[in-house]
Amino acid sequence: MRELEHIRRAAAVKVMIFDVDGVLTDGTLTYGPDGEATKVFYVLDGLGIQLLNKTGVKTAIISARQSPIVVKRAADLGISHVYQGIHDKRVAFKSLLEETGVTADQCGYIGDDVIDLPLLLQVGFAVTVPTGHSEVQHRAHYVTRANGGRGAVREVCDMVMRAQGTYEQALAPYFA
Repeated sequence: MRELEHIRRAAAVKVMIFDVDGVLTDGTLTYGPDGEATKVFYVLDGLGIQLLNKTGVKTAIISARQSPIVVKRAADLGISHVYQGIHDKRVAFKSLLEETGVTADQCGYIGDDVIDLPLLLQVGFAVTVPTGHSEVQHRAHYVTRANGGRGAVREVCDMVMRAQGTYEQALAPYFA
């Protein structure tokens, strides 16, 4: 029954929103000699986002931390809505809803810590990763099998496309 519930929720997603640290990355923060933070992204996750974009699902990033690397990665992947340095993620979420014209029920969000709870409790499809905080796991509609920064995002993108019946179409160019 629970599996059917998260598939139903994934089918309704029109905007998929991603946290960065612990979701698009494994959550490790590495600092260079000048104090700049570096991030490592997983290519399978990136292609999943690009494929999801091609099916018409909009994608967004909402992160409490600020990083020029995130802006670069978002541009590379075609993520057009990027909100960074916002600790009250509800503020960014409200702006995103206004910009896209969707309702909270039509959004999915994947986050991993208690700072993500205000959004996870509002969206129609709330997702976390296996390394996410226990309070987040308890309230999420779905916990991925893969870890953040190691395929969790791809798992969710594939799930949304399958639930919406667009998965085969999205992959078709690779089988030609």
